[in-house]
Amino acid sequence: MQPASETTLALAQPNDISFIEAMVCAAYTKYIPRIGKPPGPMKANYRQLLQTHEVWVLRLGSTILGSIVLSSAPDENALSINNLVVDPAAQGKGYGRVLMAHAEAVARERGCTALTLYTNVHMVENVGMYARMGFVEMGRRLDEGYERVFFRRELV
Repeated sequence: MQPASETTLALAQPNDISFIEAMVCAAYTKYIPRIGKPPGPMKANYRQLLQTHEVWVLRLGSTILGSIVLSSAPDENALSINNLVVDPAAQGKGYGRVLMAHAEAVARERGCTALTLYTNVHMVENVGMYARMGFVEMGRRLDEGYERVFFRRELV
């Protein structure tokens, strides 16, 4: 059974924030020893992000399985994926692909020609995964105190 047929995507609401924060904590805590501090998504203010970005949640019934934070980069004609997270208990079931497909659909709907994102250089699994998904590494640099790898994928 396809995950997309079982799930719903909707803009996050204020009452979703505690679930998003708990999911982010569960998914990113394993990276603290590698990075030497909590990863950026663990320090984000999701209440504020609801006001400044699009925060989407993927649900199975009333359970939040994942979330994606999007923002427009009009000067680049791209949609930026600021964070994509799937609850560790739901990982490996295609829900990340559902969230990524949603980002691509939103980008196309807005006439964007690319998706952009970044990850921490120490999250080597993510670096490889994004490359396999067709993202091209655009550079590495220190950003907000983190060593980040920046990616872009053209939408054809």
